[in-house]
Amino acid sequence: MDLKNIDLNSKYHILVTGGAGFIGSNLCETLLKNGNTVTCLDNFATGKRENIDPLLDDSKFTLIEGDIRSLEDCRNSCVGVDYILHEAALGSVPRSINDPITSNDVNVSGFLNMLVAARDAKVKRFIYAASSSTYGDSVALPKVEDNIGKPLSPYAITKYVNELYADIFSKTYGLETIGLRYFNVFGRKQDPNGAYAAVIPKFVMQFMQHESPVINGDGSYSRDFTYIDNVVQMNLLAIVTDYKKAVNTVYNVAYGERTDLNELTTLLKKYLSEFDSKIAQVAVKYGPARQGDVPHSLASIDKATSLLGYNPKYDIDTGLREAVRWYWKNLR
Repeated sequence: MDLKNIDLNSKYHILVTGGAGFIGSNLCETLLKNGNTVTCLDNFATGKRENIDPLLDDSKFTLIEGDIRSLEDCRNSCVGVDYILHEAALGSVPRSINDPITSNDVNVSGFLNMLVAARDAKVKRFIYAASSSTYGDSVALPKVEDNIGKPLSPYAITKYVNELYADIFSKTYGLETIGLRYFNVFGRKQDPNGAYAAVIPKFVMQFMQHESPVINGDGSYSRDFTYIDNVVQMNLLAIVTDYKKAVNTVYNVAYGERTDLNELTTLLKKYLSEFDSKIAQVAVKYGPARQGDVPHSLASIDKATSLLGYNPKYDIDTGLREAVRWYWKNLR
């Protein structure tokens, strides 16, 4: 689906929490291109100012530097808002294992603050970033929304609690909510640096520097890697749907195919070698498996296709080509 063909009323005022982050900044950019008024709330704990620098001169864009752990900041950001895309969170399973208290404060208490602020501001719909980590120890493939297991990390617990709170707010207060369970999103603006960098940008940067990336485990773990434009499409569809059965529920956001880490590194070397032939000779190393990691992840996207008209255009090959091109241009 062409994102430009999703009918977004240019009169909408949309709040994107975590709008300076990887996913949030891509959403802000697309929403502005569609003529909407956008407010970005971010405390820059993980978001990057450079992600939104090109947007600051747009008269329809407002940056509020604040923290979702502050109810006052949440209330201030919701003034006059029609829809909320709640992307603000502390991601990463290892981060949550190392510091479960901060992950809980941001992901649970901050989430609850945003729900309260949205309810009180009479926002039309609260669309939030859920997570495939909610499937926990369930070994069933593909992952179907109604069948989850027990969480395997503090991060997974926080994201499941988000779904429970959203459900209660829809039933108790009539706030429309839609949860989007993201599956390993990648693409432009994703940060390759830091201890908790996602695997694709981290490996890309290491390959470009002729350094050997380290795979956790034997490389057989697989993921449903999902290009950013598929995620943007899903958020827009969640805004515009007027189908009653499509709201107050959760959806998988993925492509619906899985790729193991050995295959992923092979593809990355292939596409990066088109820019630098020496990368083809960079070896891959292997380390111990990471605590809290789910061995395999594959989404069913039938529910999103049926109820929202979701039609992802970017498979792993197409998405990686786009991502690699962006990284080579912007991060060398």
